Amino acid sequence: MALVVSAVLLFAPSGGGAPSVPGLDKVVHAAIFAALAGTTRWRFGALPALLGAVVGYAVLSEVVQAALLSQRSGDPNDVVADVVGALAGWLLAGRWATRR
Repeated sequence: MALVVSAVLLFAPSGGGAPSVPGLDKVVHAAIFAALAGTTRWRFGALPALLGAVVGYAVLSEVVQAALLSQRSGDPNDVVADVVGALAGWLLAGRWATRR
């Protein structure tokens, strides 16, 4: 489910215009990738390659937006937000697993 939601949010045509709240776009990116990394770790375990796959998806999504989607644009700062979110989600899922 997290992957489907991420695909819709990352690849659907942009609503256009600047966000009404500065930085909201980066928060959304971080939340998407926190959910992806957290659910990946929760479901498949703490394999570093899986975190690498989530980070790879972050980079690939921005490349696809820049190169293939005319209504979207790639942004290196989005990749930073994605990676920060992925790391946070990964670590939170690990803490949650150890408390159970």
